[in-house]
Amino acid sequence: MSDLKNDRFIRALLKQPVDKTPVWMMRQAGRYLPEYRKIRAEAGSFMNLCTNPELACEVTLQPLERFDFDAAILFSDILTIPDAMGLGLSFAEGEGPRFEHPVRTAADIERLPIPDPELELKYVMDAVRTIRKNLHGRVPLIGFSGSPWTLATYMVEGASSKNFAKVKGLMYEQPHLMHKMLDKLAQSVAAYLNAQIAAGAQTVMLFDTWGGALGTEEYLEFSLRYAQQVRSLLNTNYEGQKIPTILFTKGGGQWLESMVDTGYDALGLDWQTDIGKARTRVGDSVALQGNMDPITLYANPDIIKAKVATILEKYGDGSGHVFNLGHGILPDINPEHVKAMVDAVHDFSGPYHR
Repeated sequence: MSDLKNDRFIRALLKQPVDKTPVWMMRQAGRYLPEYRKIRAEAGSFMNLCTNPELACEVTLQPLERFDFDAAILFSDILTIPDAMGLGLSFAEGEGPRFEHPVRTAADIERLPIPDPELELKYVMDAVRTIRKNLHGRVPLIGFSGSPWTLATYMVEGASSKNFAKVKGLMYEQPHLMHKMLDKLAQSVAAYLNAQIAAGAQTVMLFDTWGGALGTEEYLEFSLRYAQQVRSLLNTNYEGQKIPTILFTKGGGQWLESMVDTGYDALGLDWQTDIGKARTRVGDSVALQGNMDPITLYANPDIIKAKVATILEKYGDGSGHVFNLGHGILPDINPEHVKAMVDAVHDFSGPYHR
């Protein structure tokens, strides 16, 4: 990563020595920042913001102006692929995503195209190129996608869901159709992430937000299998640079050993998994990312700092830890509390890397 002024994040993912534990935060470009809310209001809608490369670049860089994060993450949405498949994505205020044309039948699945990232999703690649150029090697840029299973949940349900009855119904009653859909999605996700790498992403992350809604057999067959397919298709050596990969299954702490076998360099942990025990379970095979409860950021800075210290102590000595929340930051968090967390990670972690 010769052009990087700060490669701490990349080195930790590859379990190479670092001076301090790197830190970034899921949804770090977002609604908790007043400067983000201002641009979001000017853009007129969330999708207008996502599809404008210059604005997406601006909000990606905003948190780096305030906080000493060790990585930037592309500002986008996990549902760009199903939108590019023609399902009619919209966001109603306070309601979350909605699809005009949910996928429910064999004919619906048959019709799904595999989008060309440089055509239907060119706005994302343009954003990656613009962000990478404007970062000037300050920190690495993370590209990402939703996992095949997580994308399928939204596509079949047509919106967010509490019990996933429709998608699980399709999975149980017509597993061959579910596999056909997930295979198309795995190919689409891999092409999308490879295009992000070619456009300048220096790490890629797969968000399996709803894998934890499944039982063990179903998780292995319908979620993890396709996360592994994505990984097998990724171009992780790009122009002589190693591109680290991260897999995050929310609610997936019980499956870490199986997740290790997929070949990702790092596993994300939610806050319900003890990071010290997780490290014992995975050994030296992967790096770990996480895993403070996002709700901790409502507490006063002294409590936040104490929690940071506890998580660092539980992980222990040596590289291979990227500090993060166990899920995305909530929109009404005080930015000063974020600063307390980020500074505490850097202030307290040095002794673990001697």
